[in-house]
Amino acid sequence: MERRAEYSEEPGTFGRPAAGRRLKRIILVNFRSRVSAAPESLVSRLRLCAPAIVFALLVSTPVVPRSASREPVHARHGIVGSTEMHASAAGLEVLRSGGNAVDAAVAVGFALAVTHPEAGNLGGGGFMVIRFADGKATSIDYREVAPAKATRDMFLDEQGNAVADRSRVGPLAAGVPGSVAGLLHAHKQYGRLALSKVIAPAIALARDGFIVSLEMARSFQAASGKLSKFPATVSAFFGSDGIPPAQGERLVQPDLAKTLTLIARSGADVFYRGPIAELIAREMQTSGGLIASSDLERYAPKERAPVTGTFRDYQIVSMPPPSSGGVALIELLNILEGFPLASYGQNASRTIHLMVEAERRVYADRSEWLGDPEFFPVPVPGLLSKAYASSLRNSISETRATPSSSIQAGQPREYEHSETTHYSVVDADGNAVSTTTTLNGAYGSGQVVAGAGFLLNNEMDDFSAKPGSPNMFGLLGGEANAVAPGKRMLSSMTPTIVAKDGRTVLVLGSPGGGRIITTVLQVLLNVVEFGMDVQEAVDAPRFHHQWYPDSVMIEEQGFSADVVTALAALGHRVEVVSDMGDVHAIQIDPATGLRLGASDPRSDGMTLGY
Repeated sequence: MERRAEYSEEPGTFGRPAAGRRLKRIILVNFRSRVSAAPESLVSRLRLCAPAIVFALLVSTPVVPRSASREPVHARHGIVGSTEMHASAAGLEVLRSGGNAVDAAVAVGFALAVTHPEAGNLGGGGFMVIRFADGKATSIDYREVAPAKATRDMFLDEQGNAVADRSRVGPLAAGVPGSVAGLLHAHKQYGRLALSKVIAPAIALARDGFIVSLEMARSFQAASGKLSKFPATVSAFFGSDGIPPAQGERLVQPDLAKTLTLIARSGADVFYRGPIAELIAREMQTSGGLIASSDLERYAPKERAPVTGTFRDYQIVSMPPPSSGGVALIELLNILEGFPLASYGQNASRTIHLMVEAERRVYADRSEWLGDPEFFPVPVPGLLSKAYASSLRNSISETRATPSSSIQAGQPREYEHSETTHYSVVDADGNAVSTTTTLNGAYGSGQVVAGAGFLLNNEMDDFSAKPGSPNMFGLLGGEANAVAPGKRMLSSMTPTIVAKDGRTVLVLGSPGGGRIITTVLQVLLNVVEFGMDVQEAVDAPRFHHQWYPDSVMIEEQGFSADVVTALAALGHRVEVVSDMGDVHAIQIDPATGLRLGASDPRSDGMTLGY
């Protein structure tokens, strides 16, 4: 790694200073009221209220006024939104050069491996959903898989207890990477430009470097304890003094540039069977990891039919298992379709209560029923059944919370008929791509492949180390997601495309572990149910419930004390947390075809179009 002390905020090209997150957060603070806790005595009295009084409180709870941090980005032709401005620019460059949405998505994916090492990657995996202009759709699963030497109890100690660090840091945490295979499969099947042209922006960014933003500098600093454990990681990202790069410095990654150049010239074989594969295998052998050359040779992405559903008169197209995201999203929408949410109001306490109750039930199903469909019979038709959703909806009380301890997974088979980063792309022809990719935790396992310049994932933590034992996101898992050789670990990634009357109207997704599903749900509903424009929908404050832990997590800004008090009166435990998600969404006006793009002010991302 070469790091040059070349200080610049680079405002000219992209129209804003590098410290964009701070500026955007100030804008948000101006229009969001902070949560103030209700007096405990008041909460206690409200819990004793008669149901009719609580119901009246729900109806009368004020809703946070709509506002947005800025106008959506307008584009007549192509548009790209990602968490990092250089990656978005790479995608836009490819669109302007005659590439289609898939070309641009692949360009963004490789660029993020350079400019957003926290989650962008070559050593991780992801999911891509594509909806073509003619209405056909497909999905590409390039999730990591467990190495052949993986065992069911590999993350347990002698007493049978899960040891968190084994699955989160270092060589045992890494699954066989899928990103390179998946991106190149998408390009080969559906791209238009030469691969060398699509990867060229990423190569240039690695070879010539880019200026480190305030956000990136803070991220490196926060992860420095983990990253500094591995000499190759220090060499790749830190200076000769062992200090993480600071804002304004130029980060140059020559090893990564060489790796990308080899991929551009020789395709996936060089990564899975050639010199890069040799570097990965050597890294694993010398550090005690499990990934072998044979694991890399066997890896293949899988093209799958997306899961589809409807919400009112909208069609939902999302990712199938081994992602839980698409199934859980559609199951949630099926339950909520039976409530007139628009008349209750966006983020009104009554709306939040009903959404939380749906989330409890769906996350219980996620724990029990979702996993790699090649290793476990996932009852997808039952989970997506409107009749099954109706049975879950009927168990929800509008006047009291259901303790998670009293909720178990349902029986969807009775209804059968037989963080991470996200980016969105729409091209001039109307083809749309929604992609979520990840290393799992920030900077994955923390381990860079020596000589290759890229980080390995820590996706093995997404397996259930032990039934009922939570992963790093607090999600519980069971037999469906137990560790097994060659198995894909369960994910919450939810790349999603929404259509109406045969036309794409919304492309979205988010990072965030277990919060991805509920983040996508809320942004989607903000647009299609509550009538917000895409930037308002992305900016709006968020909440989350995942069955266990039994608490409603709300963002620290944006929810009034009245809403918190009403939720407590219903029996909900409310927990204030930091920002949730990092959504990059594109809305298409069906009347004019105008593309409206929104990047999340919670991060340093950017949407660009032409």
